[in-house]
Amino acid sequence: MAQNASGEPQATGPTAGGSTATGPTTGGASWRPNWRDIVQRLLGVVAVIVAVWLVYLFLTAFLPRWWAQVIGNAVDGSFTAGAWWGLVVGALFTMVPVFFVAQAVLTRRSWGVRGGYLALAVLFAVPNLLTLGIVLGTSAAAHAGERILDVDGPAFRGGSAWGAALGGVVALVIVVMGVLYRRRGARLKELRAQQG
Repeated sequence: MAQNASGEPQATGPTAGGSTATGPTTGGASWRPNWRDIVQRLLGVVAVIVAVWLVYLFLTAFLPRWWAQVIGNAVDGSFTAGAWWGLVVGALFTMVPVFFVAQAVLTRRSWGVRGGYLALAVLFAVPNLLTLGIVLGTSAAAHAGERILDVDGPAFRGGSAWGAALGGVVALVIVVMGVLYRRRGARLKELRAQQG
């Protein structure tokens, strides 16, 4: 806000042509909404919601069967292999997302970097989310995935649950130990600075 020689405030800002205009401000000017812009934004939001919903419907009809077939091919009907693969997948794809979430929450980084860590956490949690979708899902594809795992992937779901629990506990212990170690290091640094 600039002032002229008489001390009256002047508005400065871009005009329709892009140049900067100066002049006395009027207290009675009211803001008028740009309805075309508002309608375009609303239509864009609706289009995104519809697209996400259609992708969700496609994925819920396709992914449970596909994931069950991938596990069934790896396990090949073996109870021992099903339990082993379940433990590995459950533990690994729980530990890694917990580490990424800890990096996003506990470190001082920009919001973009934190968002990247959270996106990686979701990405690495997908295998466990797919298994959970088969177990808790009510769609025809989820039931088909259950039947495939019953025959070709026995013990995978149980092993995956135990692996997820074990991986979560181990990851949390590591994160807590790392936080305590960093705090101890910062405290020692402060004490040395005070003594010096």
